[in-house]
Amino acid sequence: MASEDECRETVRELVQKLQDVDHAKRKKHLPERSLELTLLDLDMSFCGTLHDGELIDVQECEPDEKPNIRLTMDSDVLIDMHEGRLKFAHAWATGKVHLDAGLRDLLRLRSLL
Repeated sequence: MASEDECRETVRELVQKLQDVDHAKRKKHLPERSLELTLLDLDMSFCGTLHDGELIDVQECEPDEKPNIRLTMDSDVLIDMHEGRLKFAHAWATGKVHLDAGLRDLLRLRSLL
């Protein structure tokens, strides 16, 4: 199990990595949406907002409202995907990542991953 600090740093790095994608491409594929990442083994969540192609207001949160996009996984899966040892598609197909989103959002996100 990864530590809370490792996960906070990974989330920060993922937000920065998204910023490195061309803004026009981000804006095209990232509509206005609320986003939540829940790490089951650490009982912690991160929430943010996709706005104008940017992921903003990312912070630890207590999940209470249903976000437009919810990712649920264990902390080790987050770290493995970030470090390239695990591909998102494989993690999702094998049940290591649960994605609660509409089909349209899934297809848009897939184009950026």
